[in-house]
Parts: sequence; C-alpha cells; structure tokens
Amino acid sequence: MVGSATVLRRLFGIYLPLLLFLVFLMFPFYWMVIVSFKPTNDVFDLALNPFWIRNFTIENYAYLFEKTAFPEWFKNTMIVAIASTSVSLFCSILIGYALARLRFRGSNFLGVAIFLAYLVPDTLLFLPLAQVIATFDLYNTYWALIFTYPTRLIPFASWLLMGYFRTIPREIEECAMIDGCGRITSMVRIVLPLALPGVLSAGIFSFTLSWNEFLYALIFMSSGSMKTIPVGTVSDLIKADTLFWGSLMASAILGSVPVAIVYSFFVDHYVSGLTAGAVKG
Repeated sequence: MVGSATVLRRLFGIYLPLLLFLVFLMFPFYWMVIVSFKPTNDVFDLALNPFWIRNFTIENYAYLFEKTAFPEWFKNTMIVAIASTSVSLFCSILIGYALARLRFRGSNFLGVAIFLAYLVPDTLLFLPLAQVIATFDLYNTYWALIFTYPTRLIPFASWLLMGYFRTIPREIEECAMIDGCGRITSMVRIVLPLALPGVLSAGIFSFTLSWNEFLYALIFMSSGSMKTIPVGTVSDLIKADTLFWGSLMASAILGSVPVAIVYSFFVDHYVSGLTAGAVKG
C-alpha cells in the first residue's frame, strides 16, 4: 500500500504536471510545423482536422527559398548575431571582472547603474542611436547593428558575469599572482576557465537577443537584401491583409533552429551560470 501511494503521489504530483507543461510548451512549435507543411487551402478548410496534416507539401519552404531572400536574411542574421555577441562578451568579461575583483571608489554604484541601463526601453534609445548611425553613415550595413546591439547586451551580461566571478575564490587567483602571473594572465588562465558556465550563459543570452531582435534591425538595416530574418519575415510575407501562413511558419521554424541548437548543446552551463550569477550578484 505504501508503495502504491508513493507511485500515485509521483504520478499526480510530478509526472502528470510535467506532461501537461510539456504539452503546453511544445504545442506552438507543433502547430508551426504542421502549418508549414500544409497547402494554403487546407489551412483555411474547416472540414479538415486542424491538428493533423492531410496533404503533405513542401511548397511553403520552396516559396521561402525561391520567392524571397531568406538565405540572405539568414546570413545577415548570423553575421550580426555572432559579431555582436563576440563584442558584447569581450566587453562584459572585462567589466564584470573589474567590478567583481577590483576595489575602487563608486564600484558598487557602477555595478547597479550598469544593470539599470539594461532596463531602459529600446523605444527611448533608438532615436539617439539613429542619429549616431546617420552621422557615421552606417545605415544598411552590418556595423549599424553590430555597434547598437551591445548597448542592450553588455549591461545584463556584465551584471551576470560580475555575480559569477564573485563565486570564484580570490585565493586561487592570488596564488597564481604569487607564482608570477599578472592580473590579466591570472584572469585568462585561472578565472575564465572556472567561469566558463557563466561566460556561456552570457553568450547564449546575447546570441538569442541578437538573433531575435526586431526594432533596431527594422530601423537600421531593412532595405533590399540587408534584412534580418525577423524583419524579412514580417515585411515580405505579410502584405496588406494577405498573410502567407505556411511560409511564415516555415520561416519561424528555420529561424529558430540555430537558437535551438545552441541551447541544446549548452543548456546545462546556461542554467548553472544564471543561477550562480543570480545568487552571488
């Protein structure tokens, strides 16, 4: 009886809620997949089962690659996301390490100010940033987004890494410095390998925001073949009151693949980095 009660308690207290949550979480992705493989007429046919594919087709994906510039959108998004993530990580590592390890006047206030900068909405920043981009004639270039995305990525990544660096004992670094390592050498050879989960979590966060960002990409790089996936999907697959639902879902599926791959490989480091940074920050 005790064993049966334990099994029932696990079933209704753990597994059933997890199953319901999994269905709730995965249903939007399932819906996007089945719509992307349906003919347009089947999408609007109420006589058919909306949760199943009756007439399988790849015409939506063919339209995406043949009638739009999706390969160019993908390339642009990848270049901007990788470059802006690299810039943001380099700056955030230096900022987070300085705030966590160095002692100088105003360091605590500066740490709070950096995080508060992340809370400033994009709608307040894009006007002054647009003036800067226009002054340097960077419209419709990769640099327009590579230079503006870090303004959103660096504050949070620095705050996250600052908290993670504080979880690493100072004594380890001090022993390395006693043995002859300088500040930079000890940071690179001792601290960064130990802080790899935090660095990966900051990198995943930065890459995800860069990949999915819409407002700056719409304003600074939205002409011709320089569009990113979010901008190109909206501008080329939504025309007046006509929505190409199949191709929209196909673009959403293909656009989410790189982010899904990144999370699948580094999800353990991502969770540990976020929790450590949150506790010690």
